[in-house]
Amino acid sequence: MIEYRIDRRSGVSTYQQIVQQTKQALRLGMLEPGDKLPTAREVVELTAINPNTVLKAYRELEREGLVEPRPGLGTFVRRSLARPEAAADGPLRADLVGWVDRAREAGLEREDIAALMASALEQRFDAGVPPASPNPASPNPASPN
Repeated sequence: MIEYRIDRRSGVSTYQQIVQQTKQALRLGMLEPGDKLPTAREVVELTAINPNTVLKAYRELEREGLVEPRPGLGTFVRRSLARPEAAADGPLRADLVGWVDRAREAGLEREDIAALMASALEQRFDAGVPPASPNPASPNPASPN
């Protein structure tokens, strides 16, 4: 079951942090269709936030078709956002963890690493840069010779 961590200094609203953390868990395959989310009461007990905040987050996730409330039973995951390439135990995550370890060994703090990552994401996605070919030296089988 997911455990929400609320960062009151982040500048991100509490309900949005719950939405983001739920989506992250769905993307990483940590939550799957049929899984039950913690009740509002459980989240309140662990995070000391207002129950209406939890309900607001769950309503947003419901509007997006990711979860569904079942009266008397709880809120359940309806669909996944997981992709095999982004699995929590996949090789890309292992590469990223290794990179983060090297960045920390170089003396970078969490905020430095987050800034670097955000900068790289903006550069590659916002500028419309296509993904790099896995092996640029190999010919493209779809192209004529």
